[in-house]
Amino acid sequence: MSAQQQVITIDDISAENAPVIYVTGGLGQFYDAVQAEVTAEVPDLTTRKGRERIASLAAKVSKSKSAVEKPGRDYLKRLKEMPKVVEAELREFVTKMDALRDATRQPLTEWEQKEVARQDKHVDGIQGIKDLAVFEATPAAAHVAKIIADLELVEINDSWEEFLAEAAQVKDQTLAKLRTLHAERTQYEAEQAELARLRAAAEAQAQRDRDAEIARVAAEQARLQAEQRAQAEREAAARREQELLDQAAATQRAAAQAALDAEAAAERQRLQLQLQAEQAERQAAQAEANRIAAEQRVEQERLAAILRQEEAVEQARLAEIARQASEAEEAQRQQKAREADQAHKVKIMGAAKEALMSMNITEELAKAIVLKIARREVPHITIQF
Repeated sequence: MSAQQQVITIDDISAENAPVIYVTGGLGQFYDAVQAEVTAEVPDLTTRKGRERIASLAAKVSKSKSAVEKPGRDYLKRLKEMPKVVEAELREFVTKMDALRDATRQPLTEWEQKEVARQDKHVDGIQGIKDLAVFEATPAAAHVAKIIADLELVEINDSWEEFLAEAAQVKDQTLAKLRTLHAERTQYEAEQAELARLRAAAEAQAQRDRDAEIARVAAEQARLQAEQRAQAEREAAARREQELLDQAAATQRAAAQAALDAEAAAERQRLQLQLQAEQAERQAAQAEANRIAAEQRVEQERLAAILRQEEAVEQARLAEIARQASEAEEAQRQQKAREADQAHKVKIMGAAKEALMSMNITEELAKAIVLKIARREVPHITIQF
């Protein structure tokens, strides 16, 4: 290719061929062509024509430079704008694709959310059954019996879906724990009632002993006081007798009067002693009555505790009979449900096998295919029971 053709080619540079020109080493051919053209001749500087020729060649170089540089600058400017265009286009594309992806997955997302809510409902229900056997403080036997009765009313049926077996197991385990706790609390409360009865009996006996001691001390004090008064009276009588002897010269009337006075005083003393003895007897009788009343109260409390214990045992026995009957009925119902479900599945699988056999497949192969599908060993294919 000649230098003249190369210079002309510079003039033909455009936006269409810029990508193949402005590459590494792509502009060297234009420089070489211009250099060859301007060095191909040596103008004579001593002449005006020669000097004008040199100026013309230099202007030619500047023109060729501009002819290459301007399209290159324009191409570079487009290249700088291109990332922004590409980025905007990619951003819009990614946004649309994300929205399309989310809209495409929305039905699955909604189904997954409903599935999580459904499973959470069953898990919460099972946890609620477990929590019935958890107490912050030790409960009374009657409270435990009520919880047992309420839990026995909780139905374990197909509404539990795939959690049916777990719910039934947790219910049985919780009932077992509650019944064990109920038996323990019933025995404990009966023992506490018996201890209360024994304490009451001991307190009543202690009270009887105290009352008896009080009566004995009162009687002893009354006896001692009576003896002391009698001794004092005897001493007073002796003194009076001595005084009478000393007053032998007194008149018979005075002596008789003195004797009468002494006899009246002695009678008053006797009556007072008799009154004190009667009071002591009444106090002893009251103490005995108090003792008998205390024994009667203790006996009544003991009989009431025995009655309460017998009623609790009877309630536990009746509850156990009801539980066993309920468990037997539930087991029979579940057995019938399993048999019905098995018969239904056998019927469905038999129909599927017959349909496969109608395609000239052997019975054994058709049966094997149906069983494999039923066991979910064939991806994306299920049997609707």
